[in-house]
Amino acid sequence: MNIGFWLCGSLAVPFAVLGVVFAVLKERAAKLVSGFNSLPKEEQIRYDRAHISRDMRNQCFTWAAVMAAGAVLSYFLTPYMAVPAFVLWLVLFFKEVHFDAHKAFEKYLLK
Repeated sequence: MNIGFWLCGSLAVPFAVLGVVFAVLKERAAKLVSGFNSLPKEEQIRYDRAHISRDMRNQCFTWAAVMAAGAVLSYFLTPYMAVPAFVLWLVLFFKEVHFDAHKAFEKYLLK
């Protein structure tokens, strides 16, 4: 049993589904973003929801591609190819983590 294939493959699917949700719902999907949904309604109006949703869609599809590549490489080469896929995913994930919601969304402020 190839555990690397199954771990990467089982994460690629939900990331792809989330990417599709953000693509279909467009700016309405911005309320699914952690931190943005906790901002007051009058403050949420000041941000470009379409841009937030587009960025989240792109992130989810990127994460899905990384995990799918890890699954394919784990299947055909060695199960240990899942390790670099997870490391790359962690780097991409933590690059976008912010503990302050205002700092996280400052690039989406409407001008």
